[in-house]
Amino acid sequence: MKAMGIIFSNIYDSSLGELTNVRTVASLPFGGRYRQIDFVLSNMSNSGIYNVGIITKYNYRSLMDHLGNCADWDLNRKNEGVVFLPPFASGNTGVYKGKLEALYSAVHFINNPDYDLVVVCDSTILCNVDFRKAMKKHVQSGSDVTVVVNREPEKLHHAHPLVLKTDRRGKVTEMMIDAPVRPGTCVGMGMFIFNRALLIEALRDTYSRGLVHLERDYLQKRFNEGALKISTYHFDGVVLRNEDVRSYYANNMALLDADIRAGLFKRESPIYTKVRDEAPTYYGRGSEVSDCVIADGCAIFGSVKNSVLFRGVSVSRGSKIRGCIVMQGTTIGKCADLECVILDKNVTVTDGAVLKGTPEHPVIVQKGETV
Repeated sequence: MKAMGIIFSNIYDSSLGELTNVRTVASLPFGGRYRQIDFVLSNMSNSGIYNVGIITKYNYRSLMDHLGNCADWDLNRKNEGVVFLPPFASGNTGVYKGKLEALYSAVHFINNPDYDLVVVCDSTILCNVDFRKAMKKHVQSGSDVTVVVNREPEKLHHAHPLVLKTDRRGKVTEMMIDAPVRPGTCVGMGMFIFNRALLIEALRDTYSRGLVHLERDYLQKRFNEGALKISTYHFDGVVLRNEDVRSYYANNMALLDADIRAGLFKRESPIYTKVRDEAPTYYGRGSEVSDCVIADGCAIFGSVKNSVLFRGVSVSRGSKIRGCIVMQGTTIGKCADLECVILDKNVTVTDGAVLKGTPEHPVIVQKGETV
């Protein structure tokens, strides 16, 4: 069974506030040298999915710049590769309101008889999953749709977009939208495997009825009618969900845990990203660094603890950085004091500046600003 991939790049932009004012959620930097799309795109490439459509909405220039010709993901192929699918490519007069509308705008791309399956993914769920295993289980189950799921700790006051109950074989017996995790349930990871012909039929039918939301208007509705057989593929590895600013901050900090890094970055299935030739990070005399993730090309002369630094960050003498995410090209002046701060790309922190947030409410400094 041959599969193509679809990645949503803009669906959750509004939930990440200032971090996605000028970029898609897919191109949001993460973990020192990656963008969020690197994880799902690498998973697809490692799983033999080489024809991938990226559905875009707006602010996707930085995403195109990051991906380039996709050679770093082994997707610069003669007959396959990555295709950008903007909302107006199919003649639509407006941007999409939900996943069904977004998929319908890409129906010309999906309607390719060379492929049997379509793997549809968000770009906010970071993991290292082998889609080959999920597709094999999908075919064996004879299901119409397979949802990739995992077990999450029970959070009675935290609603998830898709919560499922299953039987012992992984067949879905109950489907809940925007519901809390309960005992015996599993949580959708924003990854779906469709039979391509069924998906084409569903998109044309739902579009004609004005339906826009994949989970509520199609999956749940058809499942409750008994017209859709849905199964699950349970993933038991590391899953990081960047659903909002708080979780984005927490998940970057989670990379300081060696077990989390080992579960996310595996030798046998690497996470690829855009290659840049940078000098090694320079640690000046008197610098103090502990429990950090630091990319190449940095120059550190101050104190950096429990932080994530991207490429080309400069930290001047006397500065104290604690629990911060510092993106590429940022310069931190002398004797600055930063705690629980997210500094976007190319920020300049002046001498003696003091910025302090909390893990629940980190301070965000937008791209290119001076503070």
